[in-house]
Amino acid sequence: MIETIRQGLKEEGFTVSISKLCQWFGIPRRTVYYKPTKSAPKVDPQFAEPIKAMIEESPSFGYRTVAHLLGFNKNTVQRIFQLKGWQVKKRAVGFRPRIQALPSVATALNMKTPAEAFALAA
Repeated sequence: MIETIRQGLKEEGFTVSISKLCQWFGIPRRTVYYKPTKSAPKVDPQFAEPIKAMIEESPSFGYRTVAHLLGFNKNTVQRIFQLKGWQVKKRAVGFRPRIQALPSVATALNMKTPAEAFALAA
């Protein structure tokens, strides 16, 4: 960000040092020069292959079940699930669609008392 501001000022004919720009914006100089060194996460194939085979066999298994059945650490299995995009789809939250009710098969008419129902059953 500071470098783009510096380039813009230079194009307009103003030469300003990075230390002066950092003073103006109130940020440390080391922030401008910092280059992140963290590499992309790597997945070990010795873990990924059996996990993938288990998921293809039973796609409804989550990371805990897979970890238990394979004897792996659940945190390792969860990380591989996330990196590979193998997360089990969560069920929708909220109302579920209702099943269409079948028609009633009751043969007796609306009875007033249990005695009447007993009399018809006998």
